[in-house]
Amino acid sequence: MPTLRAQDAEPVFSSAVKVVSIIASVRDSQGRLIHDLAKEELTVSENGVPQEIRYFSRDTDLPLTLGILVDTSMSQEKVMSEERAASLRFIDRVLREDKDQFFIGRFDMSVAFPQRLTASRDKLEKALIFVDTPTRAELRRQSGGGTLLYDCVASASKDILAKRQGRKALIILSDGGENGSDTTLEDSINAAQLADTMIYSILFGGTEGRGILQKMSKETGGDYFEVTKKKSIMEIFDTIQEELRGQYSLGYVSSLPVRISEFRNLKLAAKRKGLTVQCRTRYWAERT
Repeated sequence: MPTLRAQDAEPVFSSAVKVVSIIASVRDSQGRLIHDLAKEELTVSENGVPQEIRYFSRDTDLPLTLGILVDTSMSQEKVMSEERAASLRFIDRVLREDKDQFFIGRFDMSVAFPQRLTASRDKLEKALIFVDTPTRAELRRQSGGGTLLYDCVASASKDILAKRQGRKALIILSDGGENGSDTTLEDSINAAQLADTMIYSILFGGTEGRGILQKMSKETGGDYFEVTKKKSIMEIFDTIQEELRGQYSLGYVSSLPVRISEFRNLKLAAKRKGLTVQCRTRYWAERT
């Protein structure tokens, strides 16, 4: 049996016990984050079967691994400078160099990661400065698809985030357009879920990809935003920053035996009326 430390903040489990971990945000009917819930005010079920929450914490001190993925296709040319400025400000405010690791990705007709995992603000800022739309020479050499959103999400999830522990998130800045990925939308979401990664999507410069970005965010427990005249990209980054600092961390040991490796549905709910819980909708149960 696992034992818990004071206030259920840190679980101590034997290596044989598999803990299903959930990172969640809770909002009231006005969209304000709720920070004062107790463990007893939340319920969790797996494939419809209630589970016992074994550990719970409102502590946001968990290490954060975060990737900023920037759409650098030509449709984003006019908003690129705003995206860079907001991303730089976000990194400066959120990154804790003694705890966190961030990386930078970009996608257009190809996928690249100009800066891999680092705790250095300087390296991240230098990488972002050179994240831009393709040059005319690059466009002339282009072949195949032009906006590899799904491939970028899948690559970031599988190659970088799956190897990390703690809180993990992607921030996508895009108009949501997709053209040419070998990966499907479902496969990219599956990759993020397998890596226990939340996706925060920021729609900027178009509306055609709204449904794509909304689905990615909803199913991974992240959030979706649109840049409008009333809500700037800076304000959206501030909201994401607040959300990352106001999350609950909880976990349980499944009562359901794993006979086959599969995705299992998760449902986390608050007993207090009028509250909405935001978390991932599935996790991967691995048979060993």
